[in-house]
This record gives sequence, C-alpha cells and structure tokens, in this order.
Amino acid sequence: MSSVAVLTQESFNEHRSGLLPEQVGDEDNLPTYKDAFPPLPEKAMSSEGPQEAGNAWTSKIRPLRSSIITQVFHVPLEERKYKDMNQFGEGDQAKVCVDIMQKTGAHLELSMAKDQGLSIMVSGKLDAVMKARKEIVSRLQTQASATVAIPKEHHRFVIGKNGEKLQELELKTATKIQIPRPDDPSNHIKISGTKEGLEKAKHEILLISAEQDKRAVERLNIDKVYHPFITGAYNKLVGEMTQETGARINVPPPSVNKTEIVITGEKEQVALAVAMIKKIYEEKVCSVQMFINWVPYLRTRNATTIAVEVKKSQHKYVIGPKVNRIKDQHKVSVRIPPDNEKSNLIRIEGDPQGVQEAKKELLELASRMENERTKDMIIEQRFHRAIIGQKGEKIKEIRDKFPEVIINFPDPAQKSDIVQLRGPRTEVEKCTKFMQKMVAEMVENSHSVSVPIFKQFHKNIIGKGGANIKKIREETNTKIDLPAENSNSEMIVITGKKANCEAARNRILAIQKELANIMEVEVSIPSKLHNSLIGSKGRFVRSIMEECGGVHIHFPTEGSGIDAVTIRGPAEEVEKAKKQLLSLAEEKQTKSHTAELRAKPEYHKFLIGKGGGNIRKVRDSTGARIIFPTAEDKDQELITVIGTEEAVAEAQKELEALIKSLDNVVEDFMSVDPKHHRYFVARRGQVLRELAEEYGGVMVSFPRTGSQSEKVTLKGAKDCVEAAKKRMFEIVEDLDAQVTMECVIPQKFHRSIMGPKGARIQQITRDHNVQIKFPEREDLQAETQVQENGESNGEIKEPADPAAPKKCDVIVLSGRKERCEAAVEALKALVPVTIEVEVPFELHRYIIGQKGSGIRKMMDEFEVNIQVPAPELQSDIISVTGLATHLDRAKEGLLERVKELQAEQEDRALRSFKLTITVDPKYHPKIIGRKGAIITQIRTEHDVNIQFPEKNDENQDQITITGYEQNAVAARDAIQAIVDELEEMISEDINLDSRVHARVIGARGKGIRKIMDEFKVDVRFPQSGAADPNLVTVTGLPEMVDEAIDHLLNLEEEYMADVVENESKMAYMKPSGTAAASSEEARGPSKGFVVREAPWTTSSEKAPDMSSSEDFPSFGAPVAAARASPWGPKRF
Repeated sequence: MSSVAVLTQESFNEHRSGLLPEQVGDEDNLPTYKDAFPPLPEKAMSSEGPQEAGNAWTSKIRPLRSSIITQVFHVPLEERKYKDMNQFGEGDQAKVCVDIMQKTGAHLELSMAKDQGLSIMVSGKLDAVMKARKEIVSRLQTQASATVAIPKEHHRFVIGKNGEKLQELELKTATKIQIPRPDDPSNHIKISGTKEGLEKAKHEILLISAEQDKRAVERLNIDKVYHPFITGAYNKLVGEMTQETGARINVPPPSVNKTEIVITGEKEQVALAVAMIKKIYEEKVCSVQMFINWVPYLRTRNATTIAVEVKKSQHKYVIGPKVNRIKDQHKVSVRIPPDNEKSNLIRIEGDPQGVQEAKKELLELASRMENERTKDMIIEQRFHRAIIGQKGEKIKEIRDKFPEVIINFPDPAQKSDIVQLRGPRTEVEKCTKFMQKMVAEMVENSHSVSVPIFKQFHKNIIGKGGANIKKIREETNTKIDLPAENSNSEMIVITGKKANCEAARNRILAIQKELANIMEVEVSIPSKLHNSLIGSKGRFVRSIMEECGGVHIHFPTEGSGIDAVTIRGPAEEVEKAKKQLLSLAEEKQTKSHTAELRAKPEYHKFLIGKGGGNIRKVRDSTGARIIFPTAEDKDQELITVIGTEEAVAEAQKELEALIKSLDNVVEDFMSVDPKHHRYFVARRGQVLRELAEEYGGVMVSFPRTGSQSEKVTLKGAKDCVEAAKKRMFEIVEDLDAQVTMECVIPQKFHRSIMGPKGARIQQITRDHNVQIKFPEREDLQAETQVQENGESNGEIKEPADPAAPKKCDVIVLSGRKERCEAAVEALKALVPVTIEVEVPFELHRYIIGQKGSGIRKMMDEFEVNIQVPAPELQSDIISVTGLATHLDRAKEGLLERVKELQAEQEDRALRSFKLTITVDPKYHPKIIGRKGAIITQIRTEHDVNIQFPEKNDENQDQITITGYEQNAVAARDAIQAIVDELEEMISEDINLDSRVHARVIGARGKGIRKIMDEFKVDVRFPQSGAADPNLVTVTGLPEMVDEAIDHLLNLEEEYMADVVENESKMAYMKPSGTAAASSEEARGPSKGFVVREAPWTTSSEKAPDMSSSEDFPSFGAPVAAARASPWGPKRF
C-alpha cells in the first residue's frame, strides 16, 4: 500500500509565505524529510508477486456469458405427430416449425435420427427456448393425459401468486395443467403433454402438496384491547415471535373490527407461537386488572387531563387510524364522545407535555380535515384507461403534480363514469381543471368517422407491408382501423381530430376512386324523410344497397337539417340506386303505406328465389317493395312490405298465399340411381343442406348405405318439394352426363392458375359447375436419381414416350361435357404468356426505380411480372409475363413510361445548358449576399444552378450557370447588373478612434447594420492586432459613401466625449492589486519550505540543481552515467 502526503490549503499558504517567526528559531519544530515526504513501499522481489497481482485483477473481472443458449430435444418415432417420411422438410411439420419460430423468436433445426425419431435443436434466449420447447411438445408430439388428486386447499399453492407458479410449472415440464375452479368440488388436476412431461409435472405437484401437508393453521379469539400487547411497539414483539418460532402471525390492524389472530406454519412452529401468545394474553389480563385498581391513585400523582372543544361535525375526521397514531406517539388516552352525546369536548389524558402536543396536533388535524373536499367528476368510462395510461404512468404524473389529492377510479366492472377526487379544496379545484382540460383534448382527438370502402380495395389502401395506411396515419395523425379479413363489413373507422379525420377520409376515398370506376352523386331528399327511408336499424336503405350491387348510401347526421344524400359506387349501380331512392322518397311523401308479414326463416330463401327471381316477380307485378330481415335483426320472421296502399295489399295477398302453400307439408318420392347417392350425402351432406336452404327447408332422405334401393323421400311444403325434386333431377341428369376431361398445362404454371389461396380455380369451379383436380407435384430430384442409377428395385424401366404428357402436367376436370370444355378454355386463359418489349437499355434503371419501387408499382397495377435483363447483358429486351388479357395493358403502360422517360431525358438535356461568366473574385461575396440571400433569389427566380469556384480552382473568376438556355442568359444578365453596380462603387478610408468602434458596431452588430442599410454602403473595421487600429473602410456609391463618413465622424465626436469623461473618472480610482503588492514587499523574501534530515544534509550529496541538464535532462538528450545518489537510481 502506498503512502500519500496531503498538503492542506493552510499549510500551503504557510510554505509560500515562509516559516512563522517562532518556527525559525526552533529547529525541533521543523518536520523531518521522511515526515514531509513519506517513502513509497518497495516492491516484493519474489516471483509470486506479479502472479498474485494478476490474480487480483483477473478475479474482479466477471466472465461474460452469452445470452443465447442451445438445447436439443428428441421426439421418438412412436410419439411423433407427423410420421410421413416422404415429406421431411416440407408439409405440415415444416409449417408448424416455421410458425413456432415466428411466434417465439427461437431458431429451430430439424434432423432425422436412424430410429426415425426427430431431433430438434433450438437456439435463442432462455425464455424463447422454453416457449419453443412447449410449442414443440404440444404441436409435434402426440399428447397423453393424466390426473393427479391432491387436497382442494392445496390447489392455490400450485397456481401461485397471479398464476406465476402454474405458468412456471407448465414451461418447466412442457405440459398443459388444468386446475378445477374454486366452485368445482373436484380435487383432480388434469395434466396433458408427453409421457416424460406428465411424470415431471405429477412429481412437482405432489411435492407442493406434501410440503403443504406439513403446515398447520391455528386461530385464536383474543379481545381487541389486548392486540397491542401482542404486537408490541411498531410490531416489534410480534416480529420477534415470528423470527423465533418461524410461524407466520397475522394480527388484524386497529382499523379492522376483528378479534381473530391467525397463525400459520409447520405444526411445531404454530404450537410454539400459540403458547407464547396465550402466555402474553394471560399476563396482560392480570396486569390490566391491577392497573384499573391503581388508576385513581395514578391520576392524583402525575397525570393531566384537559378537554378540547372540537365541533361535532369535525369529530368524524379525527376518529380512526389518525387518533390512534396520536395516542401512540404522545402516550396519551383520547376520549371522543359517542354520536348520541351532544358534547363537543374531546378529553385528552396523560403526561402534561404529551397532552399539550396531542391537543395541538388534534386541533390541526380537525382544521385540516375540515378544509378537505371530496369532488365527483363525470368522465366517460372509455377515457379512464387513457387517463390512467399503460402501466399507470399517466395517472402517476397527475398524482405527482397534485400530491395532496387522492384520485379514485371506479372498478371497470361497475361501468361507472364517476371519478372521485379528495384533498385540500384549492388543490382539488386545480386538479379538476387539469383533468377537465385533459378529457377535453381526448374528446377532441376521439372524433370518429366511418368510411365505406368496397372490400376488394382494402388491400390497396393497406399497401405492400402496410406502407399506404402507415403513411396516411402518420401524415394525418389519426388512428385508422380496418375490418378483419373474414368480416363482411366494408367500414373503415378513422379516429382523431375532426379536421384530420376528414383529411384521412378524403385520401382513402381518392385511392378507391383511382382504382375503380367509382362515382359519387348527391341526391336532394327532404331531411324529414331520412329516418323513414333508413328504416328500423337501417333495414330499408340496406335492402337498396344490396339490390344495387353493394353501393354505399350515406345520410347526413340526424338533426343537421341537410337534405343531401350521398351515393357512391360503380356508375351503373349508382344510377339504379338513385332512381330507387327517389321513387321511395316520392312514395313516402305521397301515400306511403307499410304492412308486416311473418314467415318461418327457412321459407325466406324460397320466397326470394334464385338470384331474387321470385320476389322480383311480386315486386314488378304489384309495385311494392318487400324487405326481408338480415342476420343482425332480432326478429327473423318479420317481412316488411312498403308502397302504396293498393300495391301493399296486393303484394301482401300474394305473399300470404305463398306462405300458406309452404305451410302445407307433403311427402313425395323419387327414384335416384344408387351410384349417385354418394354425391348427395358426401361432405357431411353439403348438397342436401344447400337444397334445404334454397327450397324452404325441404327434408330429403336417402336409403341406408349398402342397400340397393332407388327410393328417395322428400318432405316439406308442396311447392318447395316440387322445386327441390326438379333440381335433384337436374343434378342426376348432370351426373349421368358427366365426363372426365384432361387439360395439359405445364406444372410450373399451376400455382399461377390457382391464384392466391386457390381463388381463381374456385371461381372457375363455381362458374362452370365442374370439379377440377390438380396432379401431385413431381419430385424432380427423385426422377434425376432414377435416371442416374438406371434401374429401381432391380427392374429396368422402359423409356417414357417423349410425346406423352407428364403426369404432373395433367389437370383432370369432371362435369358435363360442354361445361368441362368451357372450363378447359378458362384454365388455358389463365396460363401466363410472355411477350418481349423493346426498351432502350439506358432507360432500364429509371423503369426499375429507387430500390425497385417503379417496376413494383407497374407489376401491381397491371398484375403481371416484368423481368429486366442483367446490366452486363446490355440488352434492350424486357420480358413481360402474365395473363393474355393483362399483357396488352401492361405493354401500353410500359411504352407510355418509356415515352415519359425519353421526354424527361430531352428536358434534362435542355436543362444542362452551361454558361460561364467572368467576375472579379472580390465581388463574389456581394453577389452571394448575406447568408446567400441574393444568389438564392437569382437561382429561384430563373430556375438555374449557379456554381462559384472552389478555393483551390485555377480560374477563381469563373462563375458557372446551368439550366435552360434562356434562363441561364437571364441569370447571367442579373449577375452582370450587380457587378456593374459594384464597379461604380468607391472605397474610402477614414480614421475613427478605436475606442468608439464597439459603440458604433452595437450589440451583435445591430448599430453598424442599421448604418449600412440606411446609406447602402459596406463598412469594414480593422482586425485585432492591425497596424492601424483606427483605420475604417467605407465602400459604396460616391454620394452615399460621403454621407456615411459624415455620419460616422459625427458619432465619433459624440461617443468620444463619453470616453474622455470615463477615463478621467478611472484616474481617481485605486488601481487593483496595490494592497497585495505592498503586503508582499512588507513580508520580505520567502525562505521556502525547510525540513530536517534531508538526504542532501546527511550525506555528501548536494540537492539536485534545477538548472543542470544532468539532473534535469530534456527529452531525447543523451545522459552521462552518474554515480548512485540518495535520490535513488535515475530513470530517464
């Protein structure tokens, strides 16, 4: 350990000023050299020294551990869920693995063991690996289940606090553990997972239960007055008992009116704690009795009793924990009169000093609590979560701002809007205003607008990777919610400030308008008719929208008084909806009449008919509008008829007749060849279900499987049975006429033909009523291997006919011949075709665009694939692949883009015209102007680029102008005009006293700028250290320079009077530092710092000479060898 000499400020001052007089004469008082400069400890020369030092350093360095871990899990063959060996690395198993990696963030690697078991290596952070393990076990291994029975009261210990123990157990054992609910009497816990995991989980649960079996619970009923004796001061006594016994002792707090003390722990510990508590209780019972007997005597000795008058209304603020704290703190007893007494006096008894302090605190408490106010704020519950903030950070800010105010939010389950504030009156008022302002901002930002957008355009509004929707959200500062993919809703909801919502709405509508032939019209309909046209829950207007191809009809807000109704959609459908809306409004205005009918929901489809044919007939013949309930309506039987009284009556009569005939249930039979039975009952009877839905719930019964009976029974309404029978005959006829046809299309095009999620192929199946089956994908590697080996299983294969189509290219279609042929044509039309478009090579990079954005946009717009050749090929040919119907449009778009780029190239060439002007470099700063103001104005005005020479350029007088020729010439003329004006200027030097320069320049140059702007001149002051500090240069037009010089000289004369006056005042002031100098002279020469027994006094050596180059050599100078000195070896 090294010694450090500390020199204090006081001792330092002494050393600088020399020794004090009394120290000079007394040699013994001088410090020794070793005291003043303690020696450093010498190094241990042993070989262990460095090693130990190294260990001391390295022992402090904590080894770094990688946060990434790797674990390997093995799934035996018998426990594998997916056992298809031919699909290793693809199929369902691979999809599951990819899904697990995406969910957990861990990396998975699969390998197959010799025993066909699955080895999975999982890498990642510990938490991710454990989650991945759980997913692997549940999704890649077959699951077993078991139950374990433990006492019901132990279940909560398995669950743990907030379910943490259960989650940890599930992760640890990779199982799913189901614990019965508290109201379920069962004590069986169900475990599901792998066999190994089941055993681990059972073991852990039984361990928890066994641990709890050792524990005991004891309850003691002890009067409340004795609880303080058991707890002791500040719970000290009960803490000591807990520590000594190891049991947990729960004594109810003073504010809770309970007498039961609960002791929990192991049986021996609980028994010991109970014995100790009972002993205290019994001792205190005796002591209290003795105390009661001695109270009168004690009161007469040193106890003081006073009565404090506190308003009865304030007593409620004193009662409770607060008065208990006063009692404990000041060792007094406080008696508050009960409610039935009319007394205002509170009695305080105890030590005189404690009584006075308790009185003071009691009065302050009552006064403070009376000033306290409780206020209820009405805030909509939907804003509560936003005010509280995620993890409560926002409410914490409010509480920190108003620490004296207690803010209580209602329980979310109560659905209450009341937020309670309690605290000092002024603070509560401030907090209320703050929260009201906060809520007002939230209300302003929670304006909501619903925009109906056709479902097919939602993906375009979202954009690739959400780019479009993200941009709109950021630029308009709004929240935009789109309906789920599987939802039928077309509404996009925008939330934010009203103006921002409108801006976002307009942008979304603009995208839709660009993508389709969407038009928007406004129809004027009196606002008083709007509610009747909308109908109950929008039934009437919805029926018009559905009938007119899903157009959007938007009515203004109720009570706004606006008559304009907006209709948006395809042009034809908008016109159709407009006519229907106007005719309905006219009916409502004249003689509108409404009637209601009831029919079983299963009859509705039959009444409507295929494609609405039946109901259209009734509507055309009567002129009435018939509205059926939607899936959202509560009353599914109610049918509404609207129109004139005569039309409604006639339509009602026709519908009632139809409904009556449907209620007439009949049973009929028909013959169907048994070979066709399977078609009707396959896929869980899908065809039969469709028949029942379409034909009023008709029931069709086929004979049992295996019997050769042809009899099929139909039961239902007569008309429905007849219609269903007719349809079944059509289906049978189709099945009899069914043929199988092959369509050869190369396998590489199959994915493109199917479309996203098989959408295109499903459409062809529906349109042509055929079945289409695609072949299995060919394994090209397997084929290559067979060809290389030349034989398989010892058999030599015949060479395949090169003209015969490959199995993997043949698509099989089943259905009626004419339909199959039409479907084949439709399939062939979906085969992508490639065309070549000639585009000059130098334009390719512009077509591709920045990071491929240009070519991506064209591919999305025309639904084709565009292939640009590699740059090294230098080819002009661009390949466009896609459907034949899309190729022409894509080619036109590509050529149009080429024209645009060529026009841009021509324009770029015109803009590249260069012009050079020679200008003396001394004028360059004037042309540029202050902060580039003048040159920027010339550039903007003439749309040119002006380049000044760099510092190291040879031609320092050349200014280059680039742009359109006429613009460049105009910019040159503008610069030349400035130069001509500058050449007319003159420069004059004047002598201006340097002492007034600062006054003339002013704060931050404000004064000199004003002069330069007023006289249109440039004024230059000398730099610091100049030969003539008074020389000032003025540059400008001759007459302006003269005026500016006169003005400067006048200012000099004015300011010099002040300077002279200030200097004369300074002459009478005492110069700084005089006192210090005189004290230095009086003190005399310093003797320096003197020590005894210094090395240069005890040996023949002299003190080192500071002027000697040998004792104090300079760096790099050669040093002569010197003999050893008491200063130690010299290390240079």
